Amino acid sequence: QVQLVESGGGLVQAGGSLRLSCTASGRTFSTYTMAWFRQVPGKEREFVSAITRSGVTTYYADSVKGRFTISRDNAKNTVYLQMNSLKPEDTAVYYCAARRSSYIPGSQLYDYWGQGTQVTVSS
Repeated sequence: QVQLVESGGGLVQAGGSLRLSCTASGRTFSTYTMAWFRQVPGKEREFVSAITRSGVTTYYADSVKGRFTISRDNAKNTVYLQMNSLKPEDTAVYYCAARRSSYIPGSQLYDYWGQGTQVTVSS
C-alpha cells in the first residue's frame, strides 16, 4: 500500500507561482509512474502532467505546457509540480497519483491517489 500526501497548494494572484509536492510512503517510489491531475467541482478530472520512473521523460497537457514543470526526487519519495504564470483557469483541486505500469496517454487508471490540495488563482 502506498499513501500519497500532497502539499503546497494555496491562493495566488494571476501570473504568480506555486510548487506542489507529493510525498509517498514506502520504499518502492522509484518503481511508480507519477502524475498530477486536477478537478474543478462539477467537471471531470483532467490530466495535468506525468513523469516516468526514472524522471527522464515528462508529459504535459497542452493547457499547461510551457508553464508547469514536473520533477521527482526518488531519494525523497517526492514528486513536484512547479506551476508558473498561473491563470484563474488553473484553479482546481490538484491530485497526485501513482501507477505501477508505464504512462499511457489519456489513462486515469492509477493505483494510488492523494487526498488533493486546493489551488486558487485570483484575477
